[in-house]
Amino acid sequence: MQQIISPDEAARLDRESPIPVSVLMERAGAAVALEAVRMGVGYGSRVIALAGVGNNGGDAYVAARYLRDRGVFVAVHSLGEPRTSEATAARDQAAARGVGIESLGSPVMADLVIDGLFGGGFRPGLPEAVTEWMRSGQRVLAIDIPSGVDPRDGTVEGEAFVAGRTVTFDYRKVGHVLGAGPDHCGTITVAPIGLGASRPVLKLVEAEDAPLPSRQRQAHKWSAGSVLVVGGAEGMTGAATMAGKAALAFGAGAVGVAVPDEATATATAHAPELLHYSLDSLPDRYGSLIIGPGLGPDHDELARKLIESWEGSLVVDADALRLVTDRHQGNVVVTPHVGEFRRMAGVEPTASAAADLARRLNGVVVLKGNPTIITEGEVPWVVERGGPELATIGTGDVLAGMIGALLAAGLDPLAAARSATYWHGVAGSALAAKTTVTAMGLISEIGRYR
Repeated sequence: MQQIISPDEAARLDRESPIPVSVLMERAGAAVALEAVRMGVGYGSRVIALAGVGNNGGDAYVAARYLRDRGVFVAVHSLGEPRTSEATAARDQAAARGVGIESLGSPVMADLVIDGLFGGGFRPGLPEAVTEWMRSGQRVLAIDIPSGVDPRDGTVEGEAFVAGRTVTFDYRKVGHVLGAGPDHCGTITVAPIGLGASRPVLKLVEAEDAPLPSRQRQAHKWSAGSVLVVGGAEGMTGAATMAGKAALAFGAGAVGVAVPDEATATATAHAPELLHYSLDSLPDRYGSLIIGPGLGPDHDELARKLIESWEGSLVVDADALRLVTDRHQGNVVVTPHVGEFRRMAGVEPTASAAADLARRLNGVVVLKGNPTIITEGEVPWVVERGGPELATIGTGDVLAGMIGALLAAGLDPLAAARSATYWHGVAGSALAAKTTVTAMGLISEIGRYR
């Protein structure tokens, strides 16, 4: 798990660090220079470092000095006189080592441009001289975050650098993972420089945060976890059967699908490996319930009663989301995409709004998107894995099935939502590397990770 912090928190860490700013700047600049080397910069390369007037510019001066010592032809183009004593000292040390320093001026071609203009101190509104560099089309290594990207939320008003790589320090910022930030940051390196413990506003899900429970040696199909899917109205039967197939592929031992009578024959033909029921005769032996995939509006009364009375773990998806009330015992996972979230919460879909909704429901919210936000009302988790390849019909039903399977296997709702979403993204990326992603292809792929 990586902690993700706000720009204000980053400023606090800098301000309260027991390590002198000059030492932090030296470490940061060295990390930037090392990243430039990883990008292919070496003896005889030409590098231009763009330096702002704050400590982000100081990092650029330090990086330029290190690269000059390696035989790189490096020059700093400065936005103005440094405003801090540490950045001033970094500039003077770079000049003493033979680094050329001049005003920002018009773009000059180089093997690499290092963006040290604003970093976490960026505020909207860029000088025209800066936007000219953004339009020059050169390879860019950004310090902290590309100039033009708001570190608070990843928004871009106007123009911004599109970096091949970004080096940030100790913690990612919100702007690295939300909004347009990921499209501008490229590969992100988190370099340790010794900042203190943080107060995160988001947490990044990594493999160790996505547990997959194992089956006991003597497990049978019901003890391995049982999942019931309710949905699949006529013409939308595939949604329910795909959720059921996904639950089976992701480790559930027994999976049933309950659909309206007129859709039973279609569901049975499409998924003979599942158990099949009518909505008029629902069984009660299943450990987790997934309600909503392809359900349609004609069964609202049944769905509402099920949501309110189900005592086991519950995944509410698709058409059933509009029926969710505020009454739960912490056993519910809701999986809205952004449009569904707006209808449920009445506000724009943000991480903090998702946490508010989770607290209201006393459950877990999976706000689907890129990235996906998962929260039980505390600090939200962010899942970066997976990309636009998952923007295809049925992949949300697959995710619902995966969450249901992990709930049935005994994971708590937050862990199940976090884990299923992470491996859903991993499987989607792996499948996209081989072929076009479809929901049925994704169901086959997720079994590799279970």
